[in-house]
Amino acid sequence: MNGAVLLLIASAAFLAGYFIYAKLIERKLGVDPSIPTPAHTKKDGVDFIPAHPTVLFGHHFAAIAGAGPIVGPVLAAEFGWASVVLWIVLGCIFIGAAHDMISLFLSVRHGGESIGSVIGTILGRPGKMLFLLFSWSALVLVVSEFTRQIAGTFVADPAIATASLLFIGEAILFGLCVNKWKMSVLWSSLFFVPLMFAFVWIGNLYPLDLTKWGFAPESVRMIWTIVLLVYCFFASTCPVWILLQPRDYLNAYLLYAMMGLGFIGVFVAHPMLTTDAFAGFSAVGRSGATDLLFPFLFVTVACGACSGFHALVASGTSAKQLDNERGIRPIAYGGMLLEGVLATIALIGVAGTYASQKDYVTAIQGMEPVQMFASTIAGFCVKFFTTIGLSAETGKRIAESFMLLSVSAFLMTTVDAGTRLARFSWQELVSSIPGKSKAKGVAYNMYFGTLIVVLLAAGLLLGATETSKQLWTIFASANQLLAALTLLAATLWFVKNRKPCWMTAVPMVFMMGVSSIALGTLLWKSFTGERIDWVKGGATGFLLTLAVILVVFAVRAASKRREDA
Repeated sequence: MNGAVLLLIASAAFLAGYFIYAKLIERKLGVDPSIPTPAHTKKDGVDFIPAHPTVLFGHHFAAIAGAGPIVGPVLAAEFGWASVVLWIVLGCIFIGAAHDMISLFLSVRHGGESIGSVIGTILGRPGKMLFLLFSWSALVLVVSEFTRQIAGTFVADPAIATASLLFIGEAILFGLCVNKWKMSVLWSSLFFVPLMFAFVWIGNLYPLDLTKWGFAPESVRMIWTIVLLVYCFFASTCPVWILLQPRDYLNAYLLYAMMGLGFIGVFVAHPMLTTDAFAGFSAVGRSGATDLLFPFLFVTVACGACSGFHALVASGTSAKQLDNERGIRPIAYGGMLLEGVLATIALIGVAGTYASQKDYVTAIQGMEPVQMFASTIAGFCVKFFTTIGLSAETGKRIAESFMLLSVSAFLMTTVDAGTRLARFSWQELVSSIPGKSKAKGVAYNMYFGTLIVVLLAAGLLLGATETSKQLWTIFASANQLLAALTLLAATLWFVKNRKPCWMTAVPMVFMMGVSSIALGTLLWKSFTGERIDWVKGGATGFLLTLAVILVVFAVRAASKRREDA
């Protein structure tokens, strides 16, 4: 099949979902632009602050995108491109985007509180605390996994480190211009967006190669890991308008440019998809082991089709900055669909580059997924660059470098947003504990809550080398289970308010089954292999236990409500 045709079909399906299914959800929810949002009613200038719709979309999209829609489809291609694209398209429209939109709506209607607080109104304090503990644990995995990927990218290409650090300084200045000095978003963007692209070029001229500063090559990854975690601590405790909001807005332009370059590459190259459309109900992938199509196709694609992390972004930061409820559909549903487009481009990259499924498997076992994405899409762009006068080699190098720099920027948005969200979950969890004490006051402190997250992430990355290599599988499974629990909360809310709940109940049952089986399989393998993996087994067992208890609480609540009715 022609990759350009596949991309057109997927894009058309996403547009239909946005204008048909999303509008149906909007009506069922009762979205009302006349109701003031928490950004206005709770405005504090730190977390609650109304944002310009385009700025908020940029923040939201950059925060949810990260490397997930790239890494997931590239890894999942082991099952065949047709299997993956079907899940991306159907999963995005009917599960992922709906999940994001409903999460944002529920948070806005509950004063900008988290999904955990919504659960608390239905299941009481124990249910709320269990969900917050689960989401907090999942966020620690998010911070760990994406920090690992950024550090690896900085090591592989030091130019990315230079550009990323320059982006941070630029974002702070942009935030001051728009929020402190009241310059217009338009004029500020006209200056800062081109400057951001110039930093990409400067990064290539002055790569931050730590080995040239006397550091041993084997120590560089650890150094970058520590630097990134320290950055996360400070970035997640400063006011949102200083760094998080403006940096995500600016980085979104990188993401748009990267997707535009991907579109150009696919439509200029017209790649034929030469790997298997369907590789069977089991396949060999990156680890060299045999993976089952069910459930691992669905959890591996992860953010490319559905992501529980998105609910935490929507209810953790986006709901606190939403200016008007009319922005719920374009920001939440539209943002997820755009992520689905990126996932489709990433899939076409690998399926249209390698001559056979065997060649793809060989490549994925020796190359990082992000590097594979950059290389394959850059290969598609060669024809475009040659038509504008560049050599094929120069064109591919420019495109590949830009792709890697862009992905790194999005990873940065994910880790600092993830750290901030983990701090929110921690503070909500602590505030849910009955009584008052000095210890509780210390634990609630935002610096203490952030430090706990950073230290645990560091422990996973630096203290358990073998487990850190498998963080994607653990993260992806926990991420999908988090989505299932969010859909469970939404279903209970619909039932409580006597609204039809099929649009959340059906996806919830499916995602609950997929993610539970995946975590159960990982738990089994942790203790039945040649070597017991206590960290991996403990993490998966802990998450699975929390989920089971939450489901029991939900079933009891639903039964009681039915009896009362």
